[in-house]
Amino acid sequence: MIDMGLARRDPEGIRAALRSRGGRTLPDFEELLRLDAEHRRLLAEVEGLRSRRNASSALVGRAKTSKNEAEAERLISEVAQIKSLMAIQEEALASLSERTRLAALGVPNPPHNSVPPGASDADNPVVRVGPAARVFDFEPLDHQTLGERLGILDFAAAARLSGSRFALWRGAGAKLMRALITFQIERHLQAGYQETWLPFLVRPEILQGTGQLPKFEAELYRVAARGAEKGHELYLIPTAEVPLTNLVREEILEASALPTRLVACTPCFRQEAGSYGKDVRGLIRNHQFDKVELVWITRPEDSLAALERLTRDAEEVLKILELPYRVVELCSGELGFASRKSYDLEVWMPSEGRFREISSCSDCGDFQARRMNARLRRGPGQALEFVHTLNGSGVAVGRLFAAILENFQQADGSVLLPESLAPFFGSRRIPPPA
Repeated sequence: MIDMGLARRDPEGIRAALRSRGGRTLPDFEELLRLDAEHRRLLAEVEGLRSRRNASSALVGRAKTSKNEAEAERLISEVAQIKSLMAIQEEALASLSERTRLAALGVPNPPHNSVPPGASDADNPVVRVGPAARVFDFEPLDHQTLGERLGILDFAAAARLSGSRFALWRGAGAKLMRALITFQIERHLQAGYQETWLPFLVRPEILQGTGQLPKFEAELYRVAARGAEKGHELYLIPTAEVPLTNLVREEILEASALPTRLVACTPCFRQEAGSYGKDVRGLIRNHQFDKVELVWITRPEDSLAALERLTRDAEEVLKILELPYRVVELCSGELGFASRKSYDLEVWMPSEGRFREISSCSDCGDFQARRMNARLRRGPGQALEFVHTLNGSGVAVGRLFAAILENFQQADGSVLLPESLAPFFGSRRIPPPA
């Protein structure tokens, strides 16, 4: 949620920031300013009525003390009229408060001033490049074809169970997925993260806290609970960022205890709509996928440096696995709704001859903290401040699986895994089809 104090002081600055994002949410911001001004006007009216009521009520007592019954009756009638008008105005104020709150939830985070301007991914500057892509002396297969030939991926069975855009791993495929998850978690534990095992269903306000609701309602899976929980709406999480970040919801943290660094692996559920060409095949864009997520909670002055560290932690996974990758900084027009600054990690996919996103690392500033009311205390008597939150994929497991199959496939149809995976998988080789 944007800082309304800043929006009132510098609306033109917010407008410029939203234009740099493409300008689509400018009407939302203008509506927010209108509602906020109306809310403040009505609040002043209610406070004025409250003051008049209190003053008139005090005069009633004085009139009765002086035995001026006519004046007392007039004042009592005046107080009753004020109370009646207050009830109407307070009801209008409550309605307007809710409309203003909902309008504020629809305005994205203004980009940090260090974010490069741009409109599309063509404007994302490359920050770093990892190992060079392998040169094949045969035509590399895409991961779906390769996985199905090896008998480790079964999309037909997944479709029979759940429909399109679901995946099923068998044998060595399931084992490799488990190895990739364990490898990543262990790597991040060594880097100082705390492992967390989370619920996969959350309440609507938890999704509001990180910015998925109300904007991305159409992409979420909603579950209506029954029995004792009837009327208790829950959603399947689209990312572990949601429950991880909300662990500090309504909390007051000691500044000296920050940063908090958390890691979790969860399934993620998203209703991917529309057609994405080749993305309808394979593991690139599924309705259910597994992801290792990293979350930081920091002091405001530390969050930009934390973003660099978080990105390096995710990048280290690709580096150790010897995968060709690059790091790009997102331009203003490509930023996610809650992010003020982001980096994407992209891994090379030989079958497509291009890089594919495998991680997005974002600094959300105090945007999510304002929605969650997550604050920090620097010391006794000091004003409370909002914390800063950051998140990043560390990394998406299905896409990592796909990248390893494609980059480490051999001419005979086998896959020679990176040496660093051997202790987790039990060997280095997935043998060719019989």
